[in-house]
Amino acid sequence: MNIANKLTLLRVVLVFAFMGIIWLPLSLSIGTVLWIALAIFIIASLTDFLDGYLARKLNLVTNLGKFMDPLADKMLVTAAMLAVVDFGIKGMLPAGILPTWIVVFILLREFMVSGVRLIAANQNHVIAASYLGKLKTVIQMAMIIVYLLPVNWPILPVLATCLAYLALVLTLVSGFEYLWKNKDVFKTEAH
Repeated sequence: MNIANKLTLLRVVLVFAFMGIIWLPLSLSIGTVLWIALAIFIIASLTDFLDGYLARKLNLVTNLGKFMDPLADKMLVTAAMLAVVDFGIKGMLPAGILPTWIVVFILLREFMVSGVRLIAANQNHVIAASYLGKLKTVIQMAMIIVYLLPVNWPILPVLATCLAYLALVLTLVSGFEYLWKNKDVFKTEAH
C-alpha cells in the first residue's frame, strides 16, 4: 500500500475519531469538544489534498485510491455536516444553525454522483473530478470549519451562512455539470 492510499485510510480513521469526540458522552466542555473536532477535521481535510497530490506527483494512482478517496471524502463531509446540524439545532455553535435542507441537497448530489460513477465503472470508464467539484469540496470544508469554530465573533454567523449558500450553489452547479459531461454513460445499453 502506497503513501497516498495510507493517507486516504488515515482520513477514514479520522472520520471515526471525529464522530467519537462529537458524539461519545465525554466529560469535556463544548468548547473543548469543538476545538478537538475542528483539529481532527482540518487534519483529515489536509490528507484529502495531500493524498491526491502525492498520487499524481509520484504516479501512485491505484484502483484502491480511486475507490477509497471519494468515499473517504464523502464520509468526512457527511459526518461533519451532520454534526454541525446536530450541534446547531441544540444551540451549541456560535456560528448558528446549518440548514438541514442544504445538507439534504448536498447529500442528494453526492448520491447522484456516486450512482453515475458506478454506472461508468461498470462500463470501464473512470470519471475524474472537475474543477467545480473540487471547488465545491473546498467550500464545503471551509463552511464546516467556520461552523465548528468555538469563538463568539460577530461575523461568524454571517460568514457561515454565506459559505453554506455558496456550498449549495456550487453543489447544484457542479452536480448538473457532472450529469451533463457524463450523459453518455446513460446511452450505453447493458448486455
